[in-house]
Amino acid sequence: MKNGKQRAPILNRRRYLQVLVGGLVFAPFTVLAAAEPFRTSDVTEAGLGIHGFDLKDHHGKPCRLTQFKGKAVLIFFGLTSCPYDCPTLLAKLAMVLRGMGGDASSIQVLFMTLDPQRDTPILLGGYLTAFHPLFLGLRGDELQTRAIAKQFRISYQKIPLGKDNYTLDHSAYGYVFGPDGRLRLFIQPAASTSDIRHDLKKLIHEA
Repeated sequence: MKNGKQRAPILNRRRYLQVLVGGLVFAPFTVLAAAEPFRTSDVTEAGLGIHGFDLKDHHGKPCRLTQFKGKAVLIFFGLTSCPYDCPTLLAKLAMVLRGMGGDASSIQVLFMTLDPQRDTPILLGGYLTAFHPLFLGLRGDELQTRAIAKQFRISYQKIPLGKDNYTLDHSAYGYVFGPDGRLRLFIQPAASTSDIRHDLKKLIHEA
């Protein structure tokens, strides 16, 4: 009996330590699960030096990044005559917004034309609203287009297609600014609708 009385506290102490250590091991995993990472490319700390733009939208109104404070802003680049990448991407983004529910009002999709020579405001507006009524087209002159494309690291090159006709070979990726106006995400063409939607919701609700 004497030995049994001595062992009981030792066993209880060991059990307590097992529970305590188990809790300490489990706790970090709980924190990590709560802080789920972005599924697209997080460029928050990349220091890309991208600040924004000062253009006009397809309604002819001045358009700057600062006017969308409080919203997540997706900006992409292309042209209305693009045969594949641009319409595919815009259709994908339209699906993203339609699956966001009430959060869609906290998102703005912007599409800047790299072909201001042909993409008039009327053409740009008609093209974009066919995908989603809330999409906005951005347009500048040739000098503005080159300067902003350079700032966003967008490359494009005119490819002749015959007499007075051409297309543009261009970068098809985009960026997302958070509701606080900071650059947060880099979106590649292969990103899925579910991953983009997940990251937009994360951005909106962490603000």
